[in-house]
Amino acid sequence: MSRQLFVSLDGPKGTGKTTLLEAITHALRADNRKVIRLSEKNSDPFRAETMSLVNRLARNPSVDLEREICARFAVSRAWISQNVLTQQSPGSIILMDRWYPSDAAFRRMIPFAEILQLNIDHNVRVPDLHVGVVTAPHVSWARAAARSRGLGSTVIHKLEEHVACTSAFEQEIASHDWFLCRNEGSIEEATMQVVAEICRVL
Repeated sequence: MSRQLFVSLDGPKGTGKTTLLEAITHALRADNRKVIRLSEKNSDPFRAETMSLVNRLARNPSVDLEREICARFAVSRAWISQNVLTQQSPGSIILMDRWYPSDAAFRRMIPFAEILQLNIDHNVRVPDLHVGVVTAPHVSWARAAARSRGLGSTVIHKLEEHVACTSAFEQEIASHDWFLCRNEGSIEEATMQVVAEICRVL
């Protein structure tokens, strides 16, 4: 393979994305694949400024502020597309922890179609494979609550909100034909699902 394969993994809080990413990376490297792990959060040079707006939004929700945040995230992803993704080696598999589908998990005032168009307008790179990682909401809620950092969300604080976000995210997976991975069984089972789909795309 001479070109990169860009794979994004996204999903609501507590669905086990990080653990799954680590397992997928190990499985692909064991098969002599060149894998690069990235995260949108750690690659974004404008993250601090944008998250200050997210904190403002949590205190005082408004459509205009949410639209501004969505636009800022699109600008950040465009920067990552041009300055990070293009620097990775040809033939590598890039695993990205969160990408623009993450907006669908918690932004409910702005339609996701509008958010998606924002990213397209900013020339954000489209992943070759979107993987939506989900569990039943009560499962991911319990997992998140059991972590030392807890839910760790600026915008979701109640189980009902988490249920609504999970439902919204699953609808976007179906609408855009992303690959659905239900991570409710063993991590090995979920890993093999995603690795098999990556190999199919390759």
